[in-house]
Amino acid sequence: MRFTICAAKPEDCKDIARMIMELAVYEKMPDQVKISHKELERDGFGPNPFYQCLVAEVPEEHTSKDGHTKVGYALFFYTYSTWKGRTVYMEDLYVMPEYRGKGIGKALMATVAKVAKEQHCVRLQFSVLDWNKPSLDFYLSKGAEDLTAKEGWHFLRFHGIALDNLGLEAP
Repeated sequence: MRFTICAAKPEDCKDIARMIMELAVYEKMPDQVKISHKELERDGFGPNPFYQCLVAEVPEEHTSKDGHTKVGYALFFYTYSTWKGRTVYMEDLYVMPEYRGKGIGKALMATVAKVAKEQHCVRLQFSVLDWNKPSLDFYLSKGAEDLTAKEGWHFLRFHGIALDNLGLEAP
């Protein structure tokens, strides 16, 4: 199947928002999604973008059963490691179920890696839910290391009231 991978444009944000919700449903957390396509436009395409995004598109003859040609995306941003330097964090990699197994996910991830190397990043990091064995197996088959098993890292988060309370402790 033919497809193209390209940098997302502001007009792609409605499709990206749709696929974010599809991914959240797959991950059994649709109630966690609070972002709109307008926020995606503002945060990814304003004067100081917080993220970059790639989209996978198929030609019209391969339109999805629901009429979509945008069938996958990879959303990523830059971070910094005090031990290693420039890093890319891939927040999401998603391909609609009917298009999986056709090389689209691999192409999206490879393109993120290519962008990372062009930006002199030394690593690509991301998280996978512990029950998501198909995705975990896919990443491991491409050479990813499971740092949970290898180094014992825990991925932690402050949000909501905990973030508010922590901010109140600032001098």
